[in-house]
Amino acid sequence: MISINNLSFHFGSRPMYEDANLHIKPKDKIGLIGLNGTGKSTLLRIIVGEYKPDSGSIQMGKETTIGFLNQDLLSYETHESILSVAMQAFDEALSLQKEIDKILIEFENNFHDDLVDRLAALQERFEALGGYTMQANAEAILEGLGFSTDELQKPLASFSGGWRMRVMLAKILLQKPSLLLLDEPTNHLDLPSIKWLESYLERFEGAVVIVSHDREFLDKTTNITVEVSNSKLNVYPGNYSFYVEEKVMRNEIQKGAYENQQAHIRQTERFIERFKAKATKAKQAQSRMKQLERLDRIEEVAPDAAKVNFSFKFNIQPGRHVLRLEHMSKAYGDKVIFRDTNVHVERGDKIALIGGNGKGKSTLLRIIAGTEPIQGKRELGHNVIMSFYAQHQLESLSVENEMLQELQQAGSGKTEMELRTLLGSFLFTGDQVFKKIKVLSGGEKSRVALAKTLISEANFLMLDEPTNHLDMQSVNILIQALEQYEGTFIIISHDRYFVENVATKIWYIEDYQLKEYPGTYHEYEQFQEKREKEAKKVAAATPVPVKKEEPKPKRDNGEYNALNNQLKQVNRQLSDVEKKVQQLEQELAQFEAQLADPKVYGNVSLLQETSQKFEAVQKELASTNSKWENLMLEAEELEGKMS
Repeated sequence: MISINNLSFHFGSRPMYEDANLHIKPKDKIGLIGLNGTGKSTLLRIIVGEYKPDSGSIQMGKETTIGFLNQDLLSYETHESILSVAMQAFDEALSLQKEIDKILIEFENNFHDDLVDRLAALQERFEALGGYTMQANAEAILEGLGFSTDELQKPLASFSGGWRMRVMLAKILLQKPSLLLLDEPTNHLDLPSIKWLESYLERFEGAVVIVSHDREFLDKTTNITVEVSNSKLNVYPGNYSFYVEEKVMRNEIQKGAYENQQAHIRQTERFIERFKAKATKAKQAQSRMKQLERLDRIEEVAPDAAKVNFSFKFNIQPGRHVLRLEHMSKAYGDKVIFRDTNVHVERGDKIALIGGNGKGKSTLLRIIAGTEPIQGKRELGHNVIMSFYAQHQLESLSVENEMLQELQQAGSGKTEMELRTLLGSFLFTGDQVFKKIKVLSGGEKSRVALAKTLISEANFLMLDEPTNHLDMQSVNILIQALEQYEGTFIIISHDRYFVENVATKIWYIEDYQLKEYPGTYHEYEQFQEKREKEAKKVAAATPVPVKKEEPKPKRDNGEYNALNNQLKQVNRQLSDVEKKVQQLEQELAQFEAQLADPKVYGNVSLLQETSQKFEAVQKELASTNSKWENLMLEAEELEGKMS
């Protein structure tokens, strides 16, 4: 499908790719991974032609079509309904539908053969494009991505950026391109929608390239992993878990080769230094110098996993009961979020709050933080000091501050060395700590804000989507930090790997109540699967009440006989048309065989004559098929009237 050969690309003087190569074949499911800033999104934009490579080539098959989901689509605005926006994927089918409607109107006054033929051709193409099922498909995909049936007619402009991105994803999926390029598709999806997308991509027949930091999503949707590292594209023939294991093995081999080569270099350099001044050995020394110059140097293996070398402690210990909510209710107008529910947080709880968007997860954190009014009782425990992290708090960072200044002003009392150690744990080393906040990327700002949250004297943390914008290495750092944190925390996250590694209790919202599962996320998933199976068994065992049929009104015999005679006449016509279709199909097959005969396609006049006959039969067959469809509809309508 796509062949990337010796690709080089620079942003200014910074090399993103140097002689990089990659081949994308039909049905490949590729996970494109690497640290933030290594050029993953850049590669997708080079493939679609938004960026031009400095050198190298990108060759693409003529039949290759590309669907590209990227963050720029968030800026698309319209007052059309989200269903209409998603159905823009069927632009040709929608155009055909307008033409078909015009012809059907024209039939009222002008019913001639040319118009019938035109209608038959349009309807055949319309059906081939999936025109008769396009609305049902659009509704199914939008609902799979989390929209309710009632929301499908609402204007796109009335939805937030994350929900708009889902609409654009639905539109791209409906286009069914031969290659999907998905840049962080799970960033704006909740857990049910992520699972739906996983299932969809497993069935998708084309090729896919996914940029994502969600390990479990990559494991379930990809079978090839491409790592962007050192300006190259390194291919691993397996999913992300395979890549992790294989990378360890490759690193061991590379490390051994590097050490052997370095020993050889040191030995050669000693020889050169020792004998370069001796006349008898000078020629040999010169030869070995040239060998070193020509040597293809093996790179040293860079350590992958950053370690947290900082102790996250606080001076004031809270009491056993951190927070209680009793008989708590919350609603926004007619929309009920919670109804008479109870919440209890104890010291040392490691809680993950999961579930679909719109269920009230962020609302619950605000209620716990005391910034959201409720009906019921909220009681904060003794000596509890809270800290709340959410994405909007990135905006509260002082943009003119340097990173180190920002942490110093947090009032933790930590020394500069302690703060630099912490920033080092969050991948900011050396002079990077003097970078101003305003020049940082979204992921870098997230890491600074998280570090600022963790060094506070808070003994109770609430983290709303802390892994957004973080690459895998940064997520691993946050996992380590939370493992070391001695206090209590509640996190909201759709990153299942992250949740599995930090939480020992799972909260979920069901029937306007907060419910708790005392275990890890993996155990919770098994618990839910068991519940679903039991619910299906109960549903299957429950007898379905049989509805009593109401007596049908007696029909006039004269009317029934007239309908029956019409039906017999239509069935006779159907039989004749079916015979005609079979005859035309046989003729068409004969002409197809003749057109494939070298004697025919080698003779220009005979080829032209046979082609004309073939087209005439093809046209007649389309018209006859259309007539058969109309007679079938008429027969069904008559049978309905008679029943």
